[in-house]
Amino acid sequence: MIISKQTVNRELAKRRKVGSARILSLDSKFPHQNAFIEDASRFIAAQCSRRAGKTNGLALKFFKTLEKYPKSQSVYLALTRDSARDIMWPILHEINDRHQLGCKFVDSRLTMTHPNGAKLILYGADMSNFIKRLKGRKYPAVAIDEAQDFGAHLQSLVDDVLTPSIADYIDGWLAITGTPGPVPNGYFFEVMQKRRFGYSLHAWTLLENPHMPDPYGFLMDLREKREWDENHPTYLREYRNQWVLDVQSLWVQYKESLNHFDELPKGLKYNYILGVDFGYKDADALAVLAWSESTSNIFLAEEKITKKQGLTELNAQIDDVCKRYAISKIVADEGGLGKKMAEEFRRRYHMPIQPADKTRKQENVELLNDYLRLGKFKASKTSQFAQDSYLVQIDWDRSTPDKIVVKKKPHSDIIDAVLYAFKESPAYTYRHEKAPALKSSQEWLKAQENALWEAATKHFQEEKEREDWVNNLGWPND
Repeated sequence: MIISKQTVNRELAKRRKVGSARILSLDSKFPHQNAFIEDASRFIAAQCSRRAGKTNGLALKFFKTLEKYPKSQSVYLALTRDSARDIMWPILHEINDRHQLGCKFVDSRLTMTHPNGAKLILYGADMSNFIKRLKGRKYPAVAIDEAQDFGAHLQSLVDDVLTPSIADYIDGWLAITGTPGPVPNGYFFEVMQKRRFGYSLHAWTLLENPHMPDPYGFLMDLREKREWDENHPTYLREYRNQWVLDVQSLWVQYKESLNHFDELPKGLKYNYILGVDFGYKDADALAVLAWSESTSNIFLAEEKITKKQGLTELNAQIDDVCKRYAISKIVADEGGLGKKMAEEFRRRYHMPIQPADKTRKQENVELLNDYLRLGKFKASKTSQFAQDSYLVQIDWDRSTPDKIVVKKKPHSDIIDAVLYAFKESPAYTYRHEKAPALKSSQEWLKAQENALWEAATKHFQEEKEREDWVNNLGWPND
């Protein structure tokens, strides 16, 4: 029997329709996720622990909207394009395969197209001109995932760019989702904990996920392996879904109350060092550190972070900084292509660039953290360095007692540039000159006693060494 092409197409369309209908029949065992998926509010927020099923819920919510609005475009936004691919892309494939929906995937564009022509596009906030790509369009659905990792610009992104984009749809929605961050502040914290900005709120943990085989056993094993008690901040934050200050998870431990400064103290003569982190896919980052022989403090006087610029533009930036600050030393990352770039700057522009010490990077970070804890390293609270210090975290899953591993995302170019310059700053070895003790004071008498004792010890030691030397030669002592 010969089956016509039209018959095949009708049958495929029927199966796709049945598959789509199955998606909308929610899991009766997962009420927390269902409430999030079915929430008809325009602004929705979900705060979840790890392994809670948040991404699956968000994907199902997207599929529901794509089904309703053929030929529309919706947007999923993560901190980077790589994280968007790693987090959401596999889930979309899994749902499509499970229900035989027939969606088409274009990996190079991170675009999924529903059989009805509706598209879901995945973006990363690190993509060039991503704001321009989002502005001026209309979407029935937009979501920002891992919202705790976005910096201070998250509110502007929501208010100025994404909110107008959903206005054309009467039931258009914008969702922000994530896990509690290591520092309890920021837009996502304000939304979830202080209930600001009018979001409909949802929260659940892996304990409410019916597809976790033994969540309590998993948590007990985890705590035993990591030697965590039930109040450990990382455990509370990542698995119990609670906002707590988790300083030990931060790679660089900036604290506004200790480390913020508004302007360089006046009346001091400053020296300047420039740290450079080369990038192209990442950004070029310049960090100008100021130090003085009159103080042990080090100041981040200026920073520049620029993406996708050429050698000529980077040279102009460095040249401008060197002229304005009378830079005494330039320290740059010469790993990978950085070595070729640094050599090109030496030859073409005659810049005295020296390689950064990267062999003991974690030790350098600990030295910087010591200075931060003592309040001796200063950076503006609005600097990118300060903002990034709240985001870059230690990956405890991959770290060992003798090796600290940092999470790949989010990455900070400016922190690296600061590290290179900080390691070379003479201010790190600064010591206050001790004022001489008053004559005849107890401190003065003790110092005199120590000096006499040291002189006597030295005298007798030298006499002994002379006698040993003479005896070894076999000469008489007189």
